[in-house]
Amino acid sequence: MILVTGANGHLGSATLAALRARGADATGGSRTPGEGTRRLDFDDPASLDLTGVATLVLVSAGYGEDDLVVARHAAVLDAAVRDGVGHVVYTSLTTAGDHLAFAPAHRATERLVRASGLPWTILRNGLYAELFGGLLMWTGADGDVDAGVESAFGDGALAAVAREDLAEAAAVVAEDPARHDGRVYDLVGTPITAAQVAARLGVPHRSIGLGEYRGRLLDEAAGLLPFQPPMLASIATSVRHGFLDGTTSDLMDLLGRPARDPLAVAVGAASATRPGADG
Repeated sequence: MILVTGANGHLGSATLAALRARGADATGGSRTPGEGTRRLDFDDPASLDLTGVATLVLVSAGYGEDDLVVARHAAVLDAAVRDGVGHVVYTSLTTAGDHLAFAPAHRATERLVRASGLPWTILRNGLYAELFGGLLMWTGADGDVDAGVESAFGDGALAAVAREDLAEAAAVVAEDPARHDGRVYDLVGTPITAAQVAARLGVPHRSIGLGEYRGRLLDEAAGLLPFQPPMLASIATSVRHGFLDGTTSDLMDLLGRPARDPLAVAVGAASATRPGADG
């Protein structure tokens, strides 16, 4: 059996759906399980029962400070060793992402995975096209047909990737993990810019400075948790200065087809946050 953690999250649920679409014997684990999933709470050792799991897809529990995230991952890996899991597939962060504020938790977890003694595969996922589009900030109020978008990305590009492609790649690996034993895949997409997204939306793009952007993130009205502004600011500066625009063929090789168009995905995400947009 394949078990996917974080089954209520975007990547976890998409990975579980991709596995089931392929006819795999798969289930999901979540702190708040629903139909067809089991309770699996990284903060509750009693819930970490991985008996009968042949392959564990460990979707990063990245919503927290680094020490908390790494402790959660360590707990589930300890349970995997104890319960005889056959293979661990970890969804990590693209190699180019070492400049990002949330990279240390991923790299620390990669060390834990390698040290566990279990067969493993590491998927170094690029940043989502959905995230890139969602981080563009609309300038107008509801009903403003002349609204444009702002970002701190400057002219920099991001090798963005559709979340659905990353989920399918994880399903491909988890379905036949022995073929991917000891492999590290760098799963990035095609470079896109904020200006390209704006052009596809038919609106102007204004580039703002990193200082102004950080100020907005730190504004109490933004409603962010303390660890989130540094994470988002690190994405902006890394894109702006060309650290995240490199490409590899790993994603296409795993999928056996071209990747989805990240620009179209980013445009869809930006459209969803447009002033006056439904939902």
